[in-house]
Amino acid sequence: MNDDNAQQLTPASVPGLDSVFDQIVAKIIEQQEAIIGPIAVDRAKLVSELKIDWPQHHIDIEGSPQDAVNELVEQYKELFGQIAVETCKEAVASLLGKLPEDQQPSSLK
Repeated sequence: MNDDNAQQLTPASVPGLDSVFDQIVAKIIEQQEAIIGPIAVDRAKLVSELKIDWPQHHIDIEGSPQDAVNELVEQYKELFGQIAVETCKEAVASLLGKLPEDQQPSSLK
């Protein structure tokens, strides 16, 4: 078995994946902001992997994008329970298909 072919895909190794994750984060925040207002942005800023310039809608993910998305979803779940998770899933449904299954955040499955 050739270990070179067993390389795991990461967002950095697949062109465009970082952009998809940025879009996913922005879409989740936008959806939550439409429901709960500015507190959605405040909660997103609590996620250590996210650097957010919300007036510009600029998102920078440091570290694992899956972990960042999972923690973001958890922030909203702490406030509103499972309904917040379902709202997040709905908000990004069209973007999830752009990610390989093994790269999709567990909180959105």
